Amino acid sequence: MPTSLARAAIACCALPAQIALAQHLPIERIKLPPGFEIGVFATVRGARSLAIGPDHVVFVGTRGDKVYAVRYSGAKATEVLALASGLNAPNGVAVRDGALYVAEINRILRYDDIEKQLANATTARPRAVVVTDRYPRDSHHGQKFIRFGPDGWLYVPVGAPCNICGPNPSRYALISRIRPDGSGYEVFATGIRNSVGFDWDPRTKELWFTDNGRDMLGDDLPSDELNHAPKPGMNFGYPYCHQGDVADPEFGRKRGCSEFAPPAAKLGPHVASLGMRFYTGTSFPAEYRNNIFVAEHGSWNRSRKVGYRVARVAVEGGRVVKHETFAEGWLGSDESVWGRPVDVEVMPDGSLLVSDDHAGAIYRIAYRGR
Repeated sequence: MPTSLARAAIACCALPAQIALAQHLPIERIKLPPGFEIGVFATVRGARSLAIGPDHVVFVGTRGDKVYAVRYSGAKATEVLALASGLNAPNGVAVRDGALYVAEINRILRYDDIEKQLANATTARPRAVVVTDRYPRDSHHGQKFIRFGPDGWLYVPVGAPCNICGPNPSRYALISRIRPDGSGYEVFATGIRNSVGFDWDPRTKELWFTDNGRDMLGDDLPSDELNHAPKPGMNFGYPYCHQGDVADPEFGRKRGCSEFAPPAAKLGPHVASLGMRFYTGTSFPAEYRNNIFVAEHGSWNRSRKVGYRVARVAVEGGRVVKHETFAEGWLGSDESVWGRPVDVEVMPDGSLLVSDDHAGAIYRIAYRGR
């Protein structure tokens, strides 16, 4: 039987306070290609992973203890609800068959018939069932992005519990998948230091994912990776090899880079590439169709900051043909930072949402023509 989450709560955040905060965000600093515009869609404290729900709702995960449901009309949020609280870094959110799945550090929850639960939220707290609680409890690289694949399985990454180490390859540094009921755990890909974003090419149904490079090798090494996994069982090199061609100083003597799948693209050192999506909308110009948008959270230990932007990657025939900046301006010329992109999501109208856990905002990027 479904069990009520002991500390679950639901409450409406005040829209006037949201509007006041949104007015103070310097979005005029964001640079976009000609014809594009950006606005504040919603203000959500610690906004990270995004998932489109039924009936004009966007679900939002955080690294705190709350999951939010954002109701919207057109280009703006109309209501922000704290769907659940008291959770353990519920970063990941995904929707399937009317249910909301939420990923904590070590477990996956499921809120069945979420649309009805939201409709009745004023009289009854949303209830969840535990799909699985068998994932590692390590908080280091423990925040999980989740998404359902074309095969109907729920894909769940598990990062390495360290900067550099040789963890159990069946438990860490991998992307796993499970059935919607939590059964059938499989390791899909290994040698992955920390992936916080992935998606499937809508043309081929093949998996692509971001991976964060290790720290403490200097300002310019190694690069974050965009990887392509067209089949299960591939190994992408961690902890032995980074960015496809850099042997790790400690582990690289044990296995060579030629043994592993190379990255499809080097995304840049320390940019912290997180959420990514293939653009499947129709409102952007045709050349953007099936491109990948990547949220770069930004560096934390580089002598000069990099990242803090959204990149665009064009893919053709299983290879990257273009990699460029799409949106930037969260990082100032004086290295001041006012925002850090985390995830992207394509809206039903073809606009692009970008979450920002630093500013506590979700932006909407739309194309209005040149």
